[in-house]
Amino acid sequence: MPNNWKKYKLSEAFDIIGGGTPKTTVDEYWNGNIPWLSVVDFNNDQRTVLNTEKTITELGLQKSSTKLLKKGQLIISARGTVGQLAQLGRDMTFNQSCYGLSGKEKLLINDYGYYLLKQSVSNIQSNAHGSVFDTITRNTFENIEVHIPEIKEQRAIASILSALDDKIELNLQMNRTLEEMAMTLYKHWFIDFGPFQNGEFVDSELGKIPKGWEVKRLEEMLEIKYGKDHKKLESGNIPVYGSGGIMRYVNQFLYDQDSILIPRKGTLSNLFYITKPFWSVDTMFYTKIKQKHYGKYVFYFLKTIDLASMDVGSAVPSLTTELLKRINTLIPPIFEIEKYDEIVTRYFNIIESNTQENQTLTILRDTLLPKLISGEVRVKDVEQTISQAL
Repeated sequence: MPNNWKKYKLSEAFDIIGGGTPKTTVDEYWNGNIPWLSVVDFNNDQRTVLNTEKTITELGLQKSSTKLLKKGQLIISARGTVGQLAQLGRDMTFNQSCYGLSGKEKLLINDYGYYLLKQSVSNIQSNAHGSVFDTITRNTFENIEVHIPEIKEQRAIASILSALDDKIELNLQMNRTLEEMAMTLYKHWFIDFGPFQNGEFVDSELGKIPKGWEVKRLEEMLEIKYGKDHKKLESGNIPVYGSGGIMRYVNQFLYDQDSILIPRKGTLSNLFYITKPFWSVDTMFYTKIKQKHYGKYVFYFLKTIDLASMDVGSAVPSLTTELLKRINTLIPPIFEIEKYDEIVTRYFNIIESNTQENQTLTILRDTLLPKLISGEVRVKDVEQTISQAL
């Protein structure tokens, strides 16, 4: 540890700010223009949080114990899923299951404070308590000590790590845009029939469709298979998918061709299109695509279906293979599908490249984080590595 780095308790380094919730029974407090954070808004491992599911009004802010955090200040989850962390990309309020944090003036800048907390998360989690839900309190921050460099070095360290996070978030935004473009194109061609409006239309089970197009059951396009338990598999580099995304990496694949993954239980609308070998858990369906070039088309078709409305579960939302097989699916001629597939495949290739780059950048960031925060490695030692990575 460098000699000029000083030891502080987290409670000495940060102002700790409590949140709150306006009364949910008062309509005038809700759906305003002030973002209101809960952990669901920032549990994705991204540094910056920009949007919230819920918003409140100025009256809701005045009539509750919530506080308005400023852009750049920090938020950490304090109950349930403890230790989720983000930095605010705009002014926001927040609920009582989180703490707002702001570095003490002239001691700690928030850009560095984010990474200091990120490195301290495991320590924070180990200090959580609670009989039903893990919980941290203000006293938790009293029990954890950190070493903090001078402001100039904080800025330099934060700049290095932020450059990696900024590139990661830029790639994620690009991927979201490409996914939206693929869906927009799907809707224009296959829901609004934009390029085909001047042609002849005929009646079908799905309404008016272009002449020569067909309606088939989904089972004619996809073979729907059950995922399998992964707990006994050894660690490796094959992703395991659950309804929330990648859960872990294992040493075996369940399937190694393009596949559409469909949740069997849980969040039924969270579909994935996979192009690399994978394993899917037993609460997911994976699929074998029966018709060449139709995979991405069927994927976006399914994304327009309200799968949640097909729920047959009593407690946990659930789908069955029989329900899925019977879904009526619009099937355009192969030459139209090939044109769509060619365009969307280009989008998917860029998404895959960005995803792979993000994996590399994440590994680099997570390797450098503890070394920079502890002073084991200094900024001048890694500047060239960062420059090459970006």
